[in-house]
Amino acid sequence: MFSPMPDISLLPDVPINVPSLSFEPLEQGSNYWIKDDFFPVAKAKQIANRCFNHKKWKLGYPYTKEKWPGMRVNKALKIEELNLVENWVKVMIGRENIWVEKLPGKSQVSSNTAQLVGKNESGALPHTDSRTLSRYAALIYLNLNPSVNSGTSFYRLRYPNGAAGGNMVCNPYDNLSDALKVQTLPPEAWYEDLRIENRFNRIILYKSNLVHSASGYFGESKRDKRLTAVFFWMCD
Repeated sequence: MFSPMPDISLLPDVPINVPSLSFEPLEQGSNYWIKDDFFPVAKAKQIANRCFNHKKWKLGYPYTKEKWPGMRVNKALKIEELNLVENWVKVMIGRENIWVEKLPGKSQVSSNTAQLVGKNESGALPHTDSRTLSRYAALIYLNLNPSVNSGTSFYRLRYPNGAAGGNMVCNPYDNLSDALKVQTLPPEAWYEDLRIENRFNRIILYKSNLVHSASGYFGESKRDKRLTAVFFWMCD
């Protein structure tokens, strides 16, 4: 669906006077982080079962006009579990103060949310998160036996001439649509630069202004769909 990032030296130059994104080379430990087996296995299974067993889910696309896919429910992790995640995040990014942003009268970010999405409910949709609401995002994969190619991908803009553009939204723009002045782009407008595979109990953390997406979704019945716990933070 998305072309892999080719050898940059073989590509033409970016066209002049076109919308653009900033570029930051992807580097583990700098703008994204991965930790496997984050919780003890028994605890991770307990969290997954607790999420699957929720009775009241909020529906997203394609069932409502929401832009986010599938369905989700708040409070994926309990306080003590969330504290472990946030303490790890602080160490990784070198910040002492992180918080979930809440702006009166504006859209609110849903953090510590379980999200459940099946293969017929969405596909990969490159995007960035609002810079007003998030500086860092994280997710924990919670399927014991996930399908391949269902992790998280990061992208670079691909121009019609094949040139590779940037991969992140920076000031003064808030999100991808704001920076590129379009609401959507076709798959051929992106190079897939990195794909992190879905693995049970793996947590990934990344700068939320990087262009990213779920690599794909799977499953049709509730317990077979792609389950993640999703988080967003601002920081000092």
